[in-house]
Amino acid sequence: MALQAGIVGLPNVGKSTLFNALTSAGAESANYPFCTIEPNTGIVPVPDPRLEQIRGVIESKQLLPAVVEIVDIAGLVRGASKGEGLGNQFLGHIRSVDAILHVVRCFDDGDIVHVDGGVNPLRDIETIDIELILADLDSVERRVERYRKLAKSPDKSNKLHLDVAEKLVALLGDGKPARAGEWTDEELLSVKEAQLITSKPVLYVCNVDEGGLEGNAYTAQVEALAATQGAMTVNICAKVEAEISELDPADRASFLADLGLAEPGLARLARATYALLGLQTYFTAGPKEIRAWTIGKGWKAPQAAGVIHTDFERGFIRAEVYTVTDLLALKSEAALKSAGKLRVEGKEYIVQDGDVMHFRFNV
Repeated sequence: MALQAGIVGLPNVGKSTLFNALTSAGAESANYPFCTIEPNTGIVPVPDPRLEQIRGVIESKQLLPAVVEIVDIAGLVRGASKGEGLGNQFLGHIRSVDAILHVVRCFDDGDIVHVDGGVNPLRDIETIDIELILADLDSVERRVERYRKLAKSPDKSNKLHLDVAEKLVALLGDGKPARAGEWTDEELLSVKEAQLITSKPVLYVCNVDEGGLEGNAYTAQVEALAATQGAMTVNICAKVEAEISELDPADRASFLADLGLAEPGLARLARATYALLGLQTYFTAGPKEIRAWTIGKGWKAPQAAGVIHTDFERGFIRAEVYTVTDLLALKSEAALKSAGKLRVEGKEYIVQDGDVMHFRFNV
């Protein structure tokens, strides 16, 4: 699944440093606004210990983790919705992603310029939110004009789109994001069709210094705000993560131990992003590769098969399924069959996170 999460925030909050650490893509990073002009894109693996656990039972040549595509979008400033700081161009980039990673500066450092003069996470979040809301408001106002004309036609869907657009104008005009609205399933489809920035799920990434990894006064403010929105937060020291990404893999464990960390913060960020996008993982396992496949929660077996190849979905017959937990307990697929833990599932089976699947198909 080619799903994307876009990194946004004010200039100089650590977005590109974080992106570099995530992807080792070498995106330019400098201490001045608009260093990033074009969005940089990288593929980030989602750490999953179950891959190694499966290989402990089923010998295989390689492990292929699930991935999330991360887009580094240039810093937004006050007035971006009106074109300030190349704002229109940057806002267009945000519309194309599926979720937003909102990086917020939560550390003090006199050597790093803050575009608004000082560290204030809530003000910074409000600045970005206002610009995104204003950009969406402009978009839905045009949508209202369009559907007022179309609503006169016999097509009843046009009236629905008009009603939803008018609700959105009221919601956004009240300073609330589109995702804060209460929508029926039918209305939600119309909201999605509008491709609004503020309808996308948000993860707040608190960029801290080394002493703030367990939280500080700034991150507490962000957490309190996120709680009112039903959003998540992750504390990351982008500078440390960048240093870790440049180390030889053999040296990373000792470096993390010195910092008192069990794993890089990026592992938590990748998993949180995966969850934010409403994704889960199933596995295929064989002598050539053990692979994690990305699907949406609630997907049925034929849809999951289609992630491997469209022919698998089109010609789906059945799936042989067992869980990683049962595999680790019984130690072989033969033992799974004997114990009745290898199931045969049909087209209506809803795939569960951690399923190991073999598909049978005919085209």
